[in-house]
Amino acid sequence: MILEVAILDVKPGEESRFEETFGRAQAIISSMPGYLSHQLQKCIENPKRYILLVNWQTLEDHTVGFRESEQYQEWRSMLHSFYDPFPVVEHYTSVYPTGC
Repeated sequence: MILEVAILDVKPGEESRFEETFGRAQAIISSMPGYLSHQLQKCIENPKRYILLVNWQTLEDHTVGFRESEQYQEWRSMLHSFYDPFPVVEHYTSVYPTGC
């Protein structure tokens, strides 16, 4: 399993609209092959900052399957205008196997 981590800084005053739009957009990502789960969390100390955590079966499910899909173009058109600066996305893998 791969964990995608994106820190999302939303333009000031756009937080409510972003949350509403993300609520609709999450159906796109959750329908993709290799998608396992996701969370969107809002920062307490900095209310315009969010963290998006997405679990994928493989790195390629995200970097190729999703990012090179028509669905990604729809995701991008819905959400990318909210970010300033544009987020850096990183991928992580577990250090310890499940159950340890």
